[in-house]
Amino acid sequence: MTKLTHFNTAGDAHMVNVGDKPVTTRKALACGSIAMAPETFQLIKVGCHKKGDVIGIARIAAIMAAKKTADVIPLCHSIGLSKVSVDFELSEAEHSVECRVLAQTNAQTGVEMEALMAVQVALLTIYDMCKSVDRGMTINNVRLLKKSGGKSGEWTLQPD
Repeated sequence: MTKLTHFNTAGDAHMVNVGDKPVTTRKALACGSIAMAPETFQLIKVGCHKKGDVIGIARIAAIMAAKKTADVIPLCHSIGLSKVSVDFELSEAEHSVECRVLAQTNAQTGVEMEALMAVQVALLTIYDMCKSVDRGMTINNVRLLKKSGGKSGEWTLQPD
């Protein structure tokens, strides 16, 4: 295992210097889900929630969150995003909504944090919009699925 990079030789937290790294195309795919009561799921599925289009608003929230990641994660670099795509899959059997975010950049550092942040905020937005009818929703399994680009190249989550 490699060392933690956000600490200097004195053990103090610092922002990693990426200035000498080459600019490369970098992509990251993250996902997570939110489980809910069957009635809540139906409100989202049918699109008749009194607050509006839950999935549409969660999609916009995810994109906004990806763009603001460096404002929230203290040692995260501010990068220009070239693409953020947000997809949702509704599971009738599990009464859940899965969110997948693909983030892409041409930069000197990776885009994993932006993809993960976008997933979290999308799921939190669903919770926020539906909490008046279901406070028992649970956000589950937020994780990075794959990344590409940069010195470390390709990485894919291995199944258990």
